[in-house]
Amino acid sequence: MNEHIGHIIHEITPLSDKDCFYIADRRKSEFTYPLHSHSEFEINYVENAEGVRRIVGDSVEIIGKYDLTLIASEELEHVWEQHHCTAKNIREITIQFSKDLFFGNFIHKNQFSSIRKMLHNAQKGINFPMEAIMKVYPMLDTLSAEKSGFHAVIRLLTILYELSLCDNYHTLASSSFAHIEENTDSRRVRKIYEYINHHYNEEIRLEDLASVVGMTPVALSRFFKLRSGKTVSDYIIDIRLGHVTRLLVDTTNSISEICYECGFNNLSNFNRIFKKRKECSPKEFRENYRKTKLII
Repeated sequence: MNEHIGHIIHEITPLSDKDCFYIADRRKSEFTYPLHSHSEFEINYVENAEGVRRIVGDSVEIIGKYDLTLIASEELEHVWEQHHCTAKNIREITIQFSKDLFFGNFIHKNQFSSIRKMLHNAQKGINFPMEAIMKVYPMLDTLSAEKSGFHAVIRLLTILYELSLCDNYHTLASSSFAHIEENTDSRRVRKIYEYINHHYNEEIRLEDLASVVGMTPVALSRFFKLRSGKTVSDYIIDIRLGHVTRLLVDTTNSISEICYECGFNNLSNFNRIFKKRKECSPKEFRENYRKTKLII
């Protein structure tokens, strides 16, 4: 039986309909805001906060001295929580902008293709490596002091463009947790994604997938790994775990119920896989998530 266990707070941000973006550049000694989501897209830069725990969807990571994240989803819950951070001079720059910043068909022009791809991926949350942070830091550092609104918007667009050129950022939440489709230019890979997404809670045989795209099982395995960077079995596990974590967060179903509902057929094997991938047990994951929730 599904039963909701409270709600993630939906933040009403200070961004007005007449502004392109909102920026807050602040010094702080701790993180206190609860798990939340909001309609606006967000760039969040955090400095000098080693030991803070960043939660974006079902991604849980401990951050280092510098952290830069982009979230482009209305429903993806996220939070930076104090955890083991002892620093007292934390800097946090938060930029929130409407998805309508790229008005009309603007975002679909060729010149914005890299930004468009990045924003699609950022529906799962994106974290950027140090080289990307250093590239945009001078603009981030002075953006709040820019007196010309026009030039501030141009600078924000430049930040987004420079970040979109980074080829080794990593996405955070799983696609099944974030309820979005994986992005691919391959028709065959797209068919495989669709089949797995529709049948993740059933037994999926390699022969069945191969017949969907008209390939032999061996050829399919090689092709999928080459195009997606993952083995078929790893992708299936990722999809199933995304649904698992969503049910752990949103329902009070027992862990064994969730295990079998999401396509795992052995509870002990499920627990082992979950702990290896998430570095905690399903019970610990659920408890940690509940601690960051605001019950309303």
